[in-house]
Order: sequence, then structure tokens, then C-alpha cells
Amino acid sequence: MILNTWKSAVAAASLAISAFVAPGAAQAADAICYNCPPEWADWAGQLAAIKSDLGLSVPHDNKNSGQSLAQLLAEKDNPVADVVYLGVSFGIQAAEKGVVTGYKPKNWNDIPADLKDPDGKWFTIHSGTLGLFVNVDALGGKPVPKTWADLLKPEYKGMVGYLDPTSAFVGYVGATAVNQAMGGTFDNWKPALAYFKKLAANDAIVPKQTSYARVLSGEIPILFDYDFNAYRAKYKDKANVVFVIPEEGSVVVPYVMSLVKGAPHPENGKKILDYVLSDKGQGLWANAYLRPVRSSAMSAEAKAKFLPDSDYARAKAVDFLAMAASQDAFRDQYLKEVR
Repeated sequence: MILNTWKSAVAAASLAISAFVAPGAAQAADAICYNCPPEWADWAGQLAAIKSDLGLSVPHDNKNSGQSLAQLLAEKDNPVADVVYLGVSFGIQAAEKGVVTGYKPKNWNDIPADLKDPDGKWFTIHSGTLGLFVNVDALGGKPVPKTWADLLKPEYKGMVGYLDPTSAFVGYVGATAVNQAMGGTFDNWKPALAYFKKLAANDAIVPKQTSYARVLSGEIPILFDYDFNAYRAKYKDKANVVFVIPEEGSVVVPYVMSLVKGAPHPENGKKILDYVLSDKGQGLWANAYLRPVRSSAMSAEAKAKFLPDSDYARAKAVDFLAMAASQDAFRDQYLKEVR
């Protein structure tokens, strides 16, 4: 059972919505999607295709998963968003907190049962593997790290970043990956907390928002991030970057979408959800180096750009319900012991 009521997050979100959605966007848009940032998972390309193929204007939105859930809770009695994109643990929480509603989009039956809510309150659209997104040039001649333990070495002081795990889903995934790799469980976060304390002592950088551009610029040479961002940097932006799945192991997790309960434009929202699971939408995710939930959409050409399967064998799925249920407890411990 989810323990925390998110009151402080809701209050902050209600004051800060203008920081994440362009002024007037809600009025001008045909639909609002929370957490659809252009620099993440090629949402820019996906929303452009939705505009071209469906004629629906959907503005970019730079909230992360935690901020999006907080905003949905703040607006529960008067929803602004139509659809929302969340890391799976936040998707599960959104369903439990009653801010999303059931909808089974086209191609629903192609989604594995363990990657969707049976009532359609959330469903996976694609997944990513957590690892190290490394700007080789920014290392200044230092070796590319191969393990989680490597990042604690003095030579990487001030060079390692991870998104705030109390707010951004990718940050929580990073904490989960470290904890699982070091023998922890969802009932025991001690290994991850000890690791992050040591990483803090090594001057870790902890942003709240997507930091793709900061890796490309070299400001953050090493970032806990997903494979798809590293591949995008390598193949699309032609940066000298590599993706590393640490030798101790990592995790693979889904990202999900939902129809917002009481959405102001529900029919448009449903069209968007149908689209992201269509052949075209899933193909766009695959071409952006994500693993589409409909595996048939992954072309051989796209798969060839991923690390070998032998590397991916180190990345495991976890119990996503347990991951969601443990998230608040982890956040409270992290805030108390690390930050």
C-alpha cells in the first residue's frame, strides 16, 4: 500500500505549474499530455507525428513523473491534462490515488499481461534499461567506468550525476538498480543509501529534470540514465558517448501512459493513446532506441544499434508492484539520510 500522501509535493506543484507548461498551452492545445518533454524518448518526434497524422496539437511538457503525479493530485477536482506518461511505479500510484481512469487502447491485446493494469488504468508503451550514459570526451582521458563501484573512485569526483530519486522516476530506477545489484531488496534500502552517501562525498551532481543536453555538453560526464538516451546521443547527435550496463547488474523498466480521470478532452486523449500503440507510433519509439512494448515494431536495423544481448543479460525486470509500494519509504529514507 502506498504510504505517503504527497501533500508537500502537491502544494509545490500547484504553485509551479507555469514552470512546466508554456503559458496558454492548455487553452491553445487540442490535448494536454503531462511529462512529454521533447528531449526525452523523442517525444518531440512523437508529438510532431500526432500533429501530422491526427491533426491534434499537444504541447511539450517538461515535468518529470513525480511532478506530474503531484499536479494530477492538485487538479483532481478540475483536471487540466488529458493523458499522462509516467514511470511504471508512478503509474501504479496514479491508479491507486484515483487520478487516472480505465481505457483499453487499440492493440491492447498485444501488451503482455504483466505490463498493464487489467482495467486499463495504465499500460506500457515502451521500456528502457538503466545504465551509465558516458561522454567519453568529457572524461579527460580517464577510463570509461564499468561498474557501480568505479563511480566512487576519486578520479570521478564531481563527474557523476543522477536525477533526484525522490522526484524523477529515472532517479528512483537508478536507486533500485544500485540496491538490487548490491544485495538489497524493496524491504531493505541500506545498500543503496550507503552507496549514495559515498557518491555524495564524491561530489555527485543531482538535477531534477532531464539532463540529456548537460551530458552532451560535458557538464555531466557520467549520468545514470537509460540506453535510449545514450543511443540517441551516439547515433543521432553523433556525440562520442557510450552506454554501459554495470557489471554488478542493472534493471529494465517500463514507461506507461494513462487517460486522466475527468480529462477535459477525453476523446482526443484516447486518440493519442491509440496512436502511441499503433504500428507507426511504436515504430517511432523503436527508431528512438526504445524497446516498444509491441516487439514486432522493433526492426532489425534498430536492434543492431543496441549493446549485445550478452550485456543486456545483466539487466533484470523487478516486481513493479513492490517497486511502487516501496517508493515512498525509499524517498523518506533518502531525504533523511542522504539529502
